[in-house]
Amino acid sequence: MYRHIGRTLLVLAALLGLAAPPAAAAHPSSTAASAAAPFKVLGLYSGTWDAAHIDFEKEANDWLPKQAAANGFTYTASNDWNLLANGGVNAYQVVLFLDDLPQTAAQRTGFEQYMRGGGAWMGFHVSAFTTDAASWSWYHNTFLGSGNFKSNTWGPTSATLKVEDRTHPSTVNLPATFTSSVSEWYSWSNDLRQNPDIKILASVDPSSFPLGTDPNQSWYSGYYPILWTNTKYKMLYANFGHNAMNYDTNTRTSSTFASAQQNRFLLDGLKWLGGADTSTPPQDGTLDETSWYTLKNAGNGTCVDARAAATTNGTAIQQYTCNTTQAQQFRLTATDNGYRRIAVRPNPQQVIDVTDVSTADNAPLQLWSYGGGQNQQWLPVRETTTGRYHFTARHSGKCLTAAATATNSTQLTQRTCDGSAAQSFTVTAG
Repeated sequence: MYRHIGRTLLVLAALLGLAAPPAAAAHPSSTAASAAAPFKVLGLYSGTWDAAHIDFEKEANDWLPKQAAANGFTYTASNDWNLLANGGVNAYQVVLFLDDLPQTAAQRTGFEQYMRGGGAWMGFHVSAFTTDAASWSWYHNTFLGSGNFKSNTWGPTSATLKVEDRTHPSTVNLPATFTSSVSEWYSWSNDLRQNPDIKILASVDPSSFPLGTDPNQSWYSGYYPILWTNTKYKMLYANFGHNAMNYDTNTRTSSTFASAQQNRFLLDGLKWLGGADTSTPPQDGTLDETSWYTLKNAGNGTCVDARAAATTNGTAIQQYTCNTTQAQQFRLTATDNGYRRIAVRPNPQQVIDVTDVSTADNAPLQLWSYGGGQNQQWLPVRETTTGRYHFTARHSGKCLTAAATATNSTQLTQRTCDGSAAQSFTVTAG
């Protein structure tokens, strides 16, 4: 906490008196054409202060390009914050602040113009940190609404988060409560509940208390917003973004992207910010609900197959040489919001299911009687450059994945989406 305060005071002291008046500006993201997929995301970072923030930035800049390839957007990382000042940001529909915020008057004025002109933004953790909100009141008091930093938890821990609004596009696929990834958590001087422009999307659930490992820097009660939006702008703020670290060896001991539900918020939030249609994805419009399809993996050439043509609960979903049998024929029946259940032809009540509702990488796939579970629903996303599809599990946000080699009978799994050929399938009507 004291590292935060010291650096911020030095920066803000240098900026006092440099206030720049906001000005409205037209922005290409305000047009329908620029919001069409694939939308473009710019991730701004500094990478110079606090090992935990630097590590989060590095992890995000590894995770986000993979998710972009799997979810129909492009991602560019840059440490040139002057893209805000010189208009370079206008080429992007969404801008992210990963581990910092604009520091010069020109950068701040440019960002305000970008947002007032129809741009979209997502900020993480330290992007809201200040002990002098008055030095950039539009950002800290009006846009974010949070005001000054008030307190933090230490050390970094996960939290149970209560989803307060499950109708927002970024939270519509979340459960009532979920476990976040590990982070340090901030509180603020302003009560966001009193701000009519702020919609709080998730807050710390009381079951999390005490939150923190240091008794002198733990929260024992109270109200702490974690995710929110300002309804006058297209924006999202997420309080997380601080990995647990071994500061002696400068090594990561937790991952911000370890929570499948938190990742679901990030991806759904990015799609909303970028203008993608998250209710009925256009990418799967060619897949009807009456045809039987074979799913051939682009990486190894095998087909998705129900082992031994069985249909009982627990039958392994495997890869096998394509053979046109009914064990390799599936119907993609809509559930809602673009998701499909993938039913096997010999018994359409049996669908591809992630075993034990696991959210872990490499969780095996099986057949199970359809009961409406989110682990039985998949979002088919058409890849714009190949025409193939990848399939994302609703409960975990992870992709249906084949093995790297063409070995028959290898059970298929879910894994973090990475844009690889192992997660890419040619879908052919039989």
